[in-house]
Order: sequence, then C-alpha cells, then structure tokens
Amino acid sequence: MSSPRLVPRSLEGKYAVVTGFSRGIGAAIARTLATKGANVHGVYTSDSSTKAALELADELRGDHGVKIAVTQADLAEGESAAAKVAADFKEFSSLAGKAPQLDILINNAGIGGNHRLGEVPVADFHRQYAVNVLAPILVTQALMEWLPHDRSGRIVNISSVSSSIGFATQTVYGGTKAALESMTRTWARELAERATVNAVNPGPVEGDMYFAAGEAFWKEMDPFQQACPLSAVRPGIDDPTLVKLATAKMGGRRPGYWREVAAVVGMLCGADSAWTTGSVICASGGLKFQT
Repeated sequence: MSSPRLVPRSLEGKYAVVTGFSRGIGAAIARTLATKGANVHGVYTSDSSTKAALELADELRGDHGVKIAVTQADLAEGESAAAKVAADFKEFSSLAGKAPQLDILINNAGIGGNHRLGEVPVADFHRQYAVNVLAPILVTQALMEWLPHDRSGRIVNISSVSSSIGFATQTVYGGTKAALESMTRTWARELAERATVNAVNPGPVEGDMYFAAGEAFWKEMDPFQQACPLSAVRPGIDDPTLVKLATAKMGGRRPGYWREVAAVVGMLCGADSAWTTGSVICASGGLKFQT
C-alpha cells in the first residue's frame, strides 16, 4: 500500500509577527498561523503575560514544529518599543541563514476604555490612541524594510465593529478603530508592490472582559445581538457553560469565539487572498454588514 500523500501547509516557512500575542484573539491568530506552518514572532506587553506567552510558544513549537520567538515590549512606549520588536524579529528571522523577510504582520494589540461624552479623560484619549493607532504605525514602519517585493506580503490590522456602529461610551475607542481602518486603506495603496493590507473587524468576543461586563452591558448589546444572524446559541454545539449563560441572561445569543476571528485572519494571510486589499472584512457573525 502506498504511503499517504503529504499536503504542504499553506504558510509553510513563512515568518509572521503577531502583536498582542499572549491571549485572546492574538493567541488564536498565532495558533492558526502556526497550524498553517508559519513561524511566529509574538509580541506581548506586561510581566503578567510572560508566563502565558512562554507557554503558548512552547505549545506551538511542540504541536506544529515551527519556530517561535517572543518579545516583551510595551507598545505604548512608542519608537523604542517598535525598535525592540524590529531588532528581535531581525535576529529571529535570520536564523535560517538568509536575509530577514517579513511575510505576515498582524497588528492585533489594542486597549479599550469606555467614557460617555462629557466624561472623556484626556489621559485616556492619549493612552488608547498611543496603542491602537500610533503603535501599529510605528511597528509597521520599523518592520516594513523586510516586506517582500512581489506582493506576497500580508498585513492584517485588527479593528472592531465599534468603528462604524457608534456604541455609546466609545467616542475614543471607536475613533481609534476608525483611524486604523483608514490607515489600512492608505497602506494598501502605498505598499501595493510589497503586501496586501486588510482589516478584520470583530464584534463582541468571548473572554474575561466580555463576561465581566455584566447584565447592563449585555442588555445594551441585546438589540445588536438579536439582529446578528449567526449568534444564536446551539445546545450540543456551543460551549455548554456559554449556552446556559446566554439562554439565561443574553437573549439566547453568544459573542464570537476567538478561533472564529482568527480563521478569517488566516484566510487573508494566504496566497489565495492576493486580490483582496484595502478592505475591512467582517468577522462578527453578521452583527455588522460591511458594504
């Protein structure tokens, strides 16, 4: 009997940088890319995330046989943090004995903060814009010299439906994500011979922040969730704990799973996405229809 055919992984040998690597959507994206064969350089912020980042790195090496490196850098610190990421990536991606090449960049790291108009703190405005807007610019600028010159590069910026829905209390956060989407379109033109550039805009997703938000937030979200075609929980398919909570307190609707967002990002990182650039791709279950 002949041996089974080995099918190459679609991102085999590619080098990727993922910011916000240690948890949530960032960790799910790193898993998706590693599953497809990419070597991943993860960037995380704080000491409290070191253990999670190192454990994820070990998991990806062991499960997928890819190269993984991690860098701790507080992207709120601006140019110095971006320079550290670039220096570490150069060392990581040069280990194969060839010049560094950045095939995939995922600008995922972001922070939030909700304030009604009239109560917006100036300090929080600068904090959110520093991480959600300025940091992607600086990180991309620091790494762009290693983008390929054959249009095979892929940049994906993680936005949010908050950029266009107009949720109450998100003057600042929604504004940062709208800025990121505008930057995406500009970069798609400027980097046309180097890389495609797209954004992905999740809606509410699973995680400690979502579940800690409580019933007041869930009730505010209810009209949006009820109109979201794919959010109805399915007993026997969805997580049983989430089904119970959603049925009792969320109108029978669930947030997105990290892996669902990561899968959309993964699609945009492959060769088959070559004709998609400057776009905002919805990964919200239909919470927001993009036209």
